Amino acid sequence: MDIFNIISLGGGLALFLFGMNILGTGLEKVSSGRMEKTLEKLTNNVFTGVLLGALVTAAIQSSSATTVIVVGMVNAGILKLRSAVGVIMGANIGTTVTGQILRLGDLENSASAGTLMQFFKPTTLAPLVAIIGILIFMISKRPKRKVVGEILIGFGILFQGMFSMEAAVRPLQESEILKSVFVQIQDFPLLGVLVGAVVTAIIQSSSASVGILQALSSTGAITYSSAFPIIMGQNIGTCITPLLASIGANKNAKRAAMVHLYFNIIGTIVFLAGVYLIQHFVGFPFWYTNIDKGGIANIHTIFNIVVTLLFIPFAGGLARLAEWTVRQSKSKTGAEEEETTLEPLDERFLVSPALAIGQSENVLDKMGSYALKNFREVVTLFDKYDLKTVERINEIEDSIDKMEDNINNYLLRINEEEITEDESKDVTLLLRLVSEFERIGDYAINLMERAEVLYDKQVKFSEKAMREFHTICDAVEEIVGMALEAYRTKDISIAVHIEPLEETIDTLEDTLKLKHIKRLKNGQCTIDAGLVFLEVLTNLERISDHCSNIGVYLIGHQRDKESLNRHEYIKKMHQGATGDYNQMMQQYMDKYMLEITGKDMK
Repeated sequence: MDIFNIISLGGGLALFLFGMNILGTGLEKVSSGRMEKTLEKLTNNVFTGVLLGALVTAAIQSSSATTVIVVGMVNAGILKLRSAVGVIMGANIGTTVTGQILRLGDLENSASAGTLMQFFKPTTLAPLVAIIGILIFMISKRPKRKVVGEILIGFGILFQGMFSMEAAVRPLQESEILKSVFVQIQDFPLLGVLVGAVVTAIIQSSSASVGILQALSSTGAITYSSAFPIIMGQNIGTCITPLLASIGANKNAKRAAMVHLYFNIIGTIVFLAGVYLIQHFVGFPFWYTNIDKGGIANIHTIFNIVVTLLFIPFAGGLARLAEWTVRQSKSKTGAEEEETTLEPLDERFLVSPALAIGQSENVLDKMGSYALKNFREVVTLFDKYDLKTVERINEIEDSIDKMEDNINNYLLRINEEEITEDESKDVTLLLRLVSEFERIGDYAINLMERAEVLYDKQVKFSEKAMREFHTICDAVEEIVGMALEAYRTKDISIAVHIEPLEETIDTLEDTLKLKHIKRLKNGQCTIDAGLVFLEVLTNLERISDHCSNIGVYLIGHQRDKESLNRHEYIKKMHQGATGDYNQMMQQYMDKYMLEITGKDMK
């Protein structure tokens, strides 16, 4: 084997890894992160955790990526450590899918293959699939069909990489050095475990290292006895990625990475001991025979399934072992430490853009809740100014501002990833909504400052002005809550109620301004209180405007449009082209104007 063969081997490995990446990315796009999101809901017990871990890993073609996602979820407080154990176990099963796909290469050596079966031979199927894939990708206009093309292209490139590696190692068929190496591994299994672990740790993919071993099996130099410990070591080597991902994470996230390491190390020890004891006392008839791709794939699959089944009853023990290894800081309680390290927008989620978008949505939900909470707190200041309440409002506003920065930066990071058209639209929507919720929070602060002016000047609104103030505040609180609920549920039937209520608030503002100006003229209100009242009305109306924007954005997004012209939409509503606008507005006018005017608005 000369330098040119080594270059070919490296190129084949590069194609293999690239094909696996394209295949995994395409499958991830098809799933739209649904399986990852399901992890949040269906990991109540270890059995469902194992199943979901296997499915997610089979979809994204990487146990390392799945475990990194789990580490991120634990770090964010989405998953408890004990819930994560099952997912980590299942990930090891899911990663065996790639090896089972590659075993199709054994069909090349099948003499009994008929004409039909010839098409299923990788040397025929892989180029054919790649051709179909590139045609779909180039011709199709729909993003979802293009993704199918990507998956097929990835499949083709994966096998082309395998073919290149097999061609590169073919000269090793007669290599005495290679044979002696595998004889050494046969005699010293721990050496094989070490080789498998190191190679996998370097390329950070057990699927890829299994693929390399399958390529080497074509030389006829590898027996079951020498391949077995290497496969065991490959599972240990794949632990390096989540261990690196846990750096800088909280204690529980580090424990999740340690669970993965302990599971693979202990599992390897137990399985090795069991197999070699059976071989010693009973013996396997195939032990010293040459292994093929199918044999390697089967050992990899059987090992991970058996070890997972053995450890399911001891899932809690693995968690306790990790907790004992990564101990809690003595200076902080568990709750305190968790609170200070909680990071919902974890970079580890970026391996799954759909999941990262979902986390952004959750944080934005919290941001909107904070904005609504602050508004409610601010309203109480006009009844009784309280410095503790002011402090609380300022703290919440600081949190809102930090959330805005974090979400915006995180969404821009997501945009840099390879995302689908639908995911791109989701990111655009979130960027718009972040700004709207943040502005609602800002206007709440403006209102707080108006309350402070009243307090400093020792003036109050008149009794009548206070009743009017609370009436319009009730309407604004309803519209903010409505906007938040529409965002949470993505329910257009809620969103369409926002604009009629916003128009009602506009009418309320105009009416209350006229009434207050009359009170000023009649000397029923002081100048200082009167000016503050007018400013308060303006700020309240501005809050409703931002709620209107939220409603329009949600409706536009739901209707699969990049944007919806707000003025055009409102115009259509007034013309009765968008549903029961007039009826809805009449209901809100009756509800709020009646309290002010004492008259039925019908």
